[in-house]
Amino acid sequence: MNTGKTIGLALGVALLAGIGLSAAAATEVDEVRFARMQGLGYLQIYLLQDLKLVEKQAAALGHPVTAVYTALAQPTAVNDALLSGSADFGAAGITPFIVLWDKTRGSAEIKAAAALNSQPAFLNTINPNVRNLKDFTDKDRIALPAVKVAYQATILEMAADQAFGQFDRLDTLTVGLSHPDATNALLSGRSEITAHFTSPPYQYQQLADPRVHRVLSSYDVLGGPGTFSGLWAPRKFHDGNPTVFKAVLAAVEEANAIIKAEPKRAAEIFVRLDHAKQSVDEVAALLQDPEIIYTIAPQNITKYTDFMARVGIIAKAPASWKDLFFPDIHHLAGS
Repeated sequence: MNTGKTIGLALGVALLAGIGLSAAAATEVDEVRFARMQGLGYLQIYLLQDLKLVEKQAAALGHPVTAVYTALAQPTAVNDALLSGSADFGAAGITPFIVLWDKTRGSAEIKAAAALNSQPAFLNTINPNVRNLKDFTDKDRIALPAVKVAYQATILEMAADQAFGQFDRLDTLTVGLSHPDATNALLSGRSEITAHFTSPPYQYQQLADPRVHRVLSSYDVLGGPGTFSGLWAPRKFHDGNPTVFKAVLAAVEEANAIIKAEPKRAAEIFVRLDHAKQSVDEVAALLQDPEIIYTIAPQNITKYTDFMARVGIIAKAPASWKDLFFPDIHHLAGS
């Protein structure tokens, strides 16, 4: 046996394989664009931006990229950015994604890359007469990020379905406002807004005001924790940019590790980028709340999809959470 020839052949095969991989990576994008909403539900994306985690992970995989981030106020704007091709990844509430997934089946085929977190969303009010959903009157106005579309809008319909047996009973009271604008309107006491279905950290900022009290939590409606937000992309981007896609997932996982190990560092980044009203210590304390879980594994997705299919928000419920997510995370214990 000629050992020299064998080693040379092995090295040649490895070199050709490396060239093949490099050529494949060279055809991928060198800029990846993110559109995200505001709040702690998207904290990983804030960390990706500030610490250049996508750039770090992509460089480690041999394909340097630049990541670009755009903050948007409504989930409809995030979805429009993906559909128009002005963003490659969208991050917003999980139920607006489910609607987009349903609408793009057989066409753009937008699927989720990962869940971002499970966290409670609170319906808070400044109206002392409102203690449950049945206390709202035509004089009340409930702010949420987007009427009929936002995560909070779906949870409100699920709650109304439970309370009244009529899922759209409170829809006429809802008003679309960004979380910061709705918080300012609620706390001013001088607008038509008497309630806000919101998310961390805004809900806790509101509850620090003695005039504000909580009517319900999304966890009350779901019967426990459920995925609040997610990250999604078109199939064309996923299939055409496997190295970049892998780098993004690795970056999100690195962000999750930082949030867990260094909550104060993560809080500082959020407060600085979001111009948050809370202190770094206040946000860091929220990140250690056991009800707020940063994970890429989806949780209780079918509770949303079963309801949304039953009332006609989507045409058909998926058979499994895996139908909504790319195969890259199918090995996880999702639900």
